[in-house]
Amino acid sequence: MTTLTRREALSLGAAAFVTGILAGRTPVEAAEAGTLTIAFNVNLPSFDPTTGPSAVNPTIQAIYRSVFDQFIGQGPDLKFQPGLLTAWGWNDDKTKVWMDVREGVTWHDGSKFTPDDVVWSLERAAKQDTGNPIQFIWSTANNYKVEGNRITGDVVRFEPTFFKWMAFLTGYVLPKDYYTKVGAQGFEKKPIGTGPYMVDAYEGNSYLRLKANPNYFGGKPAFDTVIFKFVPDTTSRVAEIESGSSDVTLEIPYEDFDRLKKKSGLAGVATPISDIGMIFISNVDPMLDKNVRLAANMAIDKEAIIKRLLRGYGNALSTLEAPEYEAYDASVKTPYDPEQAKKLLAASGYSPEKPVKFTIKTTRGFKPKDYEMIQAIVGMWRKVGIEADIEVYEIAKHYELRAAHQLGPAAFYNWGNAIGDPTTSTGFAMFGPSPHSAWKTKDVDDMLGPLWGEKDEAKRIAGWKAAIKYIAEQGYVIPLLQYAQPIVYKSSLKVTPNVSGALQPTLVSKA
Repeated sequence: MTTLTRREALSLGAAAFVTGILAGRTPVEAAEAGTLTIAFNVNLPSFDPTTGPSAVNPTIQAIYRSVFDQFIGQGPDLKFQPGLLTAWGWNDDKTKVWMDVREGVTWHDGSKFTPDDVVWSLERAAKQDTGNPIQFIWSTANNYKVEGNRITGDVVRFEPTFFKWMAFLTGYVLPKDYYTKVGAQGFEKKPIGTGPYMVDAYEGNSYLRLKANPNYFGGKPAFDTVIFKFVPDTTSRVAEIESGSSDVTLEIPYEDFDRLKKKSGLAGVATPISDIGMIFISNVDPMLDKNVRLAANMAIDKEAIIKRLLRGYGNALSTLEAPEYEAYDASVKTPYDPEQAKKLLAASGYSPEKPVKFTIKTTRGFKPKDYEMIQAIVGMWRKVGIEADIEVYEIAKHYELRAAHQLGPAAFYNWGNAIGDPTTSTGFAMFGPSPHSAWKTKDVDDMLGPLWGEKDEAKRIAGWKAAIKYIAEQGYVIPLLQYAQPIVYKSSLKVTPNVSGALQPTLVSKA
C-alpha cells in the first residue's frame, strides 16, 4: 500500500494524487512501474459485453476485449485471426456451421474453458429474453453438438456475416458454469473472462482497475496494472495527459492533439478508423419531405468542416461506407450545393425567411468537435432555409431513444463498423426491422431484406451497392465523414493504432 506524507500528497495535486492512489504508486513512477493509466472518453455502464445498449458501443470494446475473449480475434488492421476458436466455417451447401475450440485456456477463477462455454454463449445470445442487441444474428444457427473440440450446428437461415460478428459487437464468450451460478447481478459484481486482464477494482463513473492475467493463452501483457479513468469531458482528458496524471488518452480536439504531440515527453498518432460521423434521419415530419432531406444533405460543406474544425483529419463521405469497406462505391456522391438546396426547399414552400424547423440531437465531447460540428451544420442549414435547434444528450441516451424509435427528425451519431461488411453499416443503420435503424420505410426494407441471406457473395455486394446508391438519392441519412482517431501518449510508450478504434491496453507497450 502506498503511503505519502502530507507534504508529498499536496505537492502532487488532486488529480495526480488520485491516480497515484488508484495505481498503488506515485505519478513520478509513471508507466515504467508497470502501470498504464488511460484517460478514457466513456463510462462503463455494464460488464456484460453481450447484452444491453453498451454492448453495441464501439468505444467500450477496448475494455471488453481486455477482460473477455471473442469467438474470433481481430488484429489492429481488422484482419480476422484465431481467438477462442482456432478454425471455423460452413459446409459446402452452407446448411451447417463448424468451429474448432482452443485448448489449454482457463477462466480468471482458474476453472477450465470448454466447448460447452462456447455453445452456451451462442445459445444465450440467440435468445430474445437475454437482451442481446444482435440476437437476430446469433439466432440464425442452432442445434449445436460437441465432439471433442469441434462444435457443429445447423443453419436456420444463412447469414453471411455470422462468423464476422464473432469478432465484433457482442461476439464474446462468457463462463457457463460461473454465470449460471452467480446470475446476472453476481456477474456484474465480479465478472470473469479468459482475457488478458482481470477485473481488480471498479468505481462506477470513476475508474476501472485491471490486473494482468498470468495464465493468459496469448502471453502475459506488457503492464501488470491497467487503469481506465472515465473522463468524458475532453478538456479534462487534455489536462490528464498534459499533467502526467494519465499515460494515454484519446478523442481529444485536434488542435490539442497537434499541440500536445509536439511537447517534450509526449507523442501522438491519428489514424483513419472504421468510425463514421453521421446524422440519423427518422421517418417523421418534416423528414418525410424528400426536398427537405436532400436539401439538408446538400447544404453541408463537409470538406470545410474537416479542414476548419478537424484540422484536416478525416475523409468526407456520401454514404455509410468508408473506403476500407467491401461495398464502398466512390461514384456515389451527394454534392455540396447550397443553391440547389435552396431550390429544393423553395419547391416545398421553405426559404431563409420561412424556414423548415426541427430539432437535432448531438453528443458533446464524445468525438472530437462533435458539438461544434453540429453547430457549424446548423449555421449552414440556416443559410438555405433550415432552422434547427440543438439538443445535447449523452451517448447512452442516444441508444435508448434509437431503440424506441424516438430519436426525432435528426440525431448525430458515430457509427463503428470494424468488420467492414455493408450489412453492419448501411444494413443495420437503415433496415427497418433492425433495432438500430432510424429510417423505417417499406421501399428500403424491400431492397435490403433479400440481401441478408444471399449466398452468392458477388451478387450480395452488388445488391448492397445498388441499395446504398438508392438511399443516397433519397437522402434517407446524412453521412458526414470517416474519423481519424487522435491518441496522445507518453513518449516512453509505444501505441499501435487500432483501425477499429478500440484503444486496447494490449496494443500499448514500453517504447
